[in-house]
Amino acid sequence: MTHRRRWAAAGTGTLLAAALAVTTPGATAAGPASSGVAAVVASGERLAPGETALVRLAVPDRAAADRLVASGADVAAGPSRRGGVVTVDVVLTGRELAAQQRAGARLVQVVQREGQGTARYAASARAAAAAARGPQRTAAARAGAADVANPDVLAFGQAYWWTSKGQTFAQVQVGTSATDDPDLEVEVTWRTADGRSGTFPLVRFVDAGEYQFHYALPVPVPGQPVALTAASSLGGTKTARPSAWPGTTPPDLPEGYQSDFIDAYMAPTEVKARIARLGRQYRDLVTVVDLPHRTQGYRRTATAYLGDPATAAVVVESVKFGDQGMNGVVVQAVDPGRRNRPLTARYRDRVLTVQLATGADGAVYSTADDVAELVSKRFPNVFRAFARAGQGAGVVQPSAAARLDDGLDAPAGVSRRPWTVQALRIGYHRDGSRPGVLAYSQEHAREWATPLVTLEFAERLLANARTDEGTRELLEETEVFVIPTVNPDGANYSFYDENFQRKNLDDWCEGAQRDPANASRIGVDINRNYATGSVYDGYAGGSLDCLSGTAAGPAELSEPESRNVIDLARANPSIRYALNVHSYGGYFMWSPGAYKAEGRVTLPRPSIETAASFLSDAKRIVGAIARHRGTVTWPSNTGPVVDVLYSAAGNSADQLYYDLDITAWDFEVGNDLWDPEEQEWQAVGFQPPYEEAHEEAMEYAEGLVELVRIARDDAQDGR
Repeated sequence: MTHRRRWAAAGTGTLLAAALAVTTPGATAAGPASSGVAAVVASGERLAPGETALVRLAVPDRAAADRLVASGADVAAGPSRRGGVVTVDVVLTGRELAAQQRAGARLVQVVQREGQGTARYAASARAAAAAARGPQRTAAARAGAADVANPDVLAFGQAYWWTSKGQTFAQVQVGTSATDDPDLEVEVTWRTADGRSGTFPLVRFVDAGEYQFHYALPVPVPGQPVALTAASSLGGTKTARPSAWPGTTPPDLPEGYQSDFIDAYMAPTEVKARIARLGRQYRDLVTVVDLPHRTQGYRRTATAYLGDPATAAVVVESVKFGDQGMNGVVVQAVDPGRRNRPLTARYRDRVLTVQLATGADGAVYSTADDVAELVSKRFPNVFRAFARAGQGAGVVQPSAAARLDDGLDAPAGVSRRPWTVQALRIGYHRDGSRPGVLAYSQEHAREWATPLVTLEFAERLLANARTDEGTRELLEETEVFVIPTVNPDGANYSFYDENFQRKNLDDWCEGAQRDPANASRIGVDINRNYATGSVYDGYAGGSLDCLSGTAAGPAELSEPESRNVIDLARANPSIRYALNVHSYGGYFMWSPGAYKAEGRVTLPRPSIETAASFLSDAKRIVGAIARHRGTVTWPSNTGPVVDVLYSAAGNSADQLYYDLDITAWDFEVGNDLWDPEEQEWQAVGFQPPYEEAHEEAMEYAEGLVELVRIARDDAQDGR
């Protein structure tokens, strides 16, 4: 990361993260406190001005959150309401945090700092190596009708309870007929069979200017609630008997079922080696598929500032990538030391020399714009050049020298060449004669746990096919496609340069936006680059700004990474189910995934029957995930993307569903964890300590296996 830090403006001092205490109403009677945020940032927590971190912010209102999203900020999760507070998880610098705080935002949690992922990657590798030197590990199993007399009518959209790790939770959504009243308050009273009761408030949720419902985060209760009664400030009431969530139990795993094949974080080179090993080890069950579109590779053009970037600098950039012989090229601007000399440039022996123009008095008068224009016109196939914004016209170019460098820090063993993305095709009948299931992950580079999920899933199928009759039947009745790393170039950059890299490495910016200071902001968000419901079609949640965190790219399907996913599905029409694995937050979603902001007009909703099928299958998968360690994906986080998360214009699941008639799902692994001491939910981040990532891989691999069972069952039922 040393090269990247070199380009950042130097920071002075540190910023003390403000302590935040959000008061939440306590439960009445014997009930617990409500589920609102009660976050206090630890004393002494600091974020230096130039330091980057993933943080959870409490913003003044939903409008402030929407403005933050619309600004192109690198929003990781949310906006969400937590008690009476709107929170957003966002990647920003200490300076940007200070600006947000001045605008009224408050810091709730520093989830992860830049560089922690690198340390955790190394720690996981060391732990795996130590384990390999010890005894041989075994792959064993782990184990009403509305009251019209009231001014408003209330209706429950959700009323659920569940128990996780010994704690029972309840969650509800309640809609009101008084949709235009922003001051309407709703409170829910819960009651258990033994007579205990308590209350908690709901908060109003408005999305894209449209009222949706009132809700709360999961609320801890002392036992199974038998009744939930909502009451509004206008006098409306409604009582519901809550249902168990998800209400399904997966089949027991047989004795000797093999699992836990993942022992460390895996960068793309390690993922590729694992794919090759599985191909050799299980030749009768798997085919390694080279996808047709090679990526750019872990490479960037080489750049340098010719002059002081704070005052007057020309950015010189190679046309070729740095690894193509341009790293180390010297660029220099020289004062000829003589009067009346013209502005000239030559490139010889890997040295670009610009002789600056002088006047009759011998003083240099060439401006930064003059130098940039000359270099670009004189060597258009070798260099690009431009003056930094505000430092061109009228600013005299100083004498200076620098070396071009691509700023990439990965070790030599990481390939810089174009990358062939690979898929595993698994099954006894790999000929399209069986319904296919596609699992793919790491569209977003920083989501390190996701390839662990898909590789654990793949290896469970392969290892158990020889010893477990149930797994053998699954691979007789279906075939499975797995792409562990869709975006290898961005993933390499995330592992070795900037942990929070989200996009690929395609620099489609132009002009001054190509400034090296923006090196961590370039690229295309692969999950905004697809061709259904995209920003090009007028849908919200993508951006045409090349520096935005949700940059959709220069055109739909412009990127090899997105074309690989779609072309694999098109080439194999037997694929009827797909699941896109992301992190983090603990969501399980399906289409529609995008809406047009004005009026919140979504892509077409599935039919009633299809929507019911999505939900019933989701409950099965959520139940399977929970088996590993009791992690329960909340009912409020289960549903169409637009209803439980946000609008994501141009996402892959929508194109698979609407264009290719594939039943397509989305995971966000990495559920918030309940802190029983603080009585609040804590985020885990993109690159948690490996122990947490390992558990995420284990539980969500269970969910993927359940999806294969659903595909098998649907085929047998003729569905």
